[in-house]
Amino acid sequence: MAISQEISYRLERLILDGGLAPEQKIPSERQLAARLGVSRAVIREALHELQGRGVIETRHGKGSFVASMVPGYSDIEEQSPLMHLFEGHPRTLYDLLEVREQLEGQAAFLAAQRATSVDRHRITKAFRALEQTDPLSNARSDHSFHLAIVEASHNPILVHVLNSLKNMMLMTVQASVANLNPREEMRKKIVRQHRQLYEAVISGKPGAAQKAATAHVKFVSESMREMEKDGGKVIRMPIPSDAAAQHLRSEL
Repeated sequence: MAISQEISYRLERLILDGGLAPEQKIPSERQLAARLGVSRAVIREALHELQGRGVIETRHGKGSFVASMVPGYSDIEEQSPLMHLFEGHPRTLYDLLEVREQLEGQAAFLAAQRATSVDRHRITKAFRALEQTDPLSNARSDHSFHLAIVEASHNPILVHVLNSLKNMMLMTVQASVANLNPREEMRKKIVRQHRQLYEAVISGKPGAAQKAATAHVKFVSESMREMEKDGGKVIRMPIPSDAAAQHLRSEL
């Protein structure tokens, strides 16, 4: 491996492990060269490689910065290169589930308070679709159900934040479907949890809705952590849709 590639890898790990945060300024070439014991030319080449992959960006007259994880409003459908980088990090799945536990719990609380008749219709439609979809390949309908509740919160900031992370949030649902749904006992618990969440929101019970939402996401996270603790392999990345059901059924 070329020295510049090794340096770019080390900087990449520093970003992934939180040593450099999104949008934070990166130390100068001179500082990095002194700290890492290499020439400025090597540092420049490593930074150029990271810039080419969209992990960092250079601002004229200001220096290099870690890229933003969340796209702007006009780029809501796109996912930043840095986000793609985080998708492959082993810890990211659980970091995302922590975010879901807090934000979706609050969204469910607000949805139970604020949902209009149109919102309740959309949530019911999404819930019925989830019920009717094969549980071994229902990640998108599962995600749509949760998203319908988030949108019913009528908090535009909350909706924007979760929409900005939607591809990564979908990844957590796909991980849940791939790892837990093939196990009958866990699948039945998840079905019950979804129904409890649905009924609490539709019935206008904020406290119960928040409790159901947070308990559901916490159960998913703790179950997968337990699987890994017991030596099992947790599937983190999405499985191609045409192969998903076949793969999951092979786990039964």
